[in-house]
Amino acid sequence: MMPELTPPVSEQDHREGPDSAPVTLVEYGDFECPYCAQAHEIVKELHKQLGDRLRIVFRNFPLVDIHPYAQLAAEAAEAAGAQGQYWEMHDTLYDHQEDLNAASLTQYAEDLSLDVERFTRELSEHTYATRVRDDFDGGLASGVPGTPTFFINGLHHKGPLDFETLLKAILRAERK
Repeated sequence: MMPELTPPVSEQDHREGPDSAPVTLVEYGDFECPYCAQAHEIVKELHKQLGDRLRIVFRNFPLVDIHPYAQLAAEAAEAAGAQGQYWEMHDTLYDHQEDLNAASLTQYAEDLSLDVERFTRELSEHTYATRVRDDFDGGLASGVPGTPTFFINGLHHKGPLDFETLLKAILRAERK
């Protein structure tokens, strides 16, 4: 039996694409993980090709033992999300994955025209640490072994994470 997504997708999640889409792709990712950066490009292409047929959800799974900036980057994405710019920060973090220290995160917030004072305060107070931890705990409950890990319509995608394989799996799920 394949592991199922726990908890299921809800209003709490960062979602891109319509809630009515026939397929939901959930990624557990780490902003400092090089494999997640590769997957990010694949997900963008899937979204471009499938349009409103695909809803994308991203959940934080920072691997802090091997990625020292992953937790702070996840909190930065959440802080940007609180100001309505989650996906813009998400993309920026992957575009600048090699530079995720606090000063760089603040620069990205400025570049996105966020309220930088609020952003830096929330980062220093770890306002969104619990949110990140909840995502991580959900990943553990869902059997996430590492990053990136994908779920398609609530079922763990096992197999290669290349564009063609994911596209075929999504199209299969769409037909069900």
